Amino acid sequence: MVERQKFPMGSSSPLVLLDSVSSGYFGRKVLEDISFQIDEPAVYVVLGPNGAGKTTLFRTLAGILKPYSGKVEIGGYPSESQEARSNLDYLTHIDGIPEGMSVINALRFYANIADATEADVNRVLELLDLVELSAKRFGQLSQGQKKRVSVARIFLKEKSVYLLDEPTSNMDPKMASEIRELVLGLSKNKVILYSSHNLFEAREIGSKAIVIKKGKLALFGNISEIKTEKYTMGIRTIGTNEVPHAIGKEGEYHIFELQGPEEVPNIISQLTQKGIKIREVKEMQNPLEELFK
Repeated sequence: MVERQKFPMGSSSPLVLLDSVSSGYFGRKVLEDISFQIDEPAVYVVLGPNGAGKTTLFRTLAGILKPYSGKVEIGGYPSESQEARSNLDYLTHIDGIPEGMSVINALRFYANIADATEADVNRVLELLDLVELSAKRFGQLSQGQKKRVSVARIFLKEKSVYLLDEPTSNMDPKMASEIRELVLGLSKNKVILYSSHNLFEAREIGSKAIVIKKGKLALFGNISEIKTEKYTMGIRTIGTNEVPHAIGKEGEYHIFELQGPEEVPNIISQLTQKGIKIREVKEMQNPLEELFK
């Protein structure tokens, strides 16, 4: 369970609460009348198409956006309060790290802000496999490496609630899988809201889903409640023209028709065992489109 001493208002308070929340930008509502509460640590996958309101939800939870109406609380405290913010960290789409700053100096800078230590900096360098990159400037890194530094930044200090906005975007499948494993380990006693538009990733990392559809809550429940009629996956490889079990090719992607996203790890394992290098795994159609209509 989450360490309740971090929430001195007591165990009766939900860890995360939204009560009839409407929120948006410059008077325009993006979220409308959203209500749910989280009482147990877990990974809660926030699903929805682009523009559905996932990032707006995160910014509202983080206290960056003040809701037009309704109530947002973290551990019983209003989301904009210092008590709530001290127990929450937010990984955004924007890295927010100067291109000319070295990796280690960037982490030291954020450690100072978060009241973390040099030992914490060394810990996240090891955790995210960044030791060999520590002296490089942020601008010299690949997109995947930049994301690893950003993930390392929010793990500098232990929090009770984490908001991760598509943390594996621009990562190769191996690193993306490692990040998901890290998040799963952390979630044993934390609340993690993890946004994605990828059902394979959602099912691999979480059992709970928060589905946002046109700014409204479409589902708050188990991911197993989301059913798909078919699942078409594309795999982009490095230096390989023929891929076993593929039914064809669309552009650079070798196409596989599967029963569901739960079959994806087995396909990836079979291909890597045959020495095939995978650059990207992509859903070739939106398996949630029926839910999003």
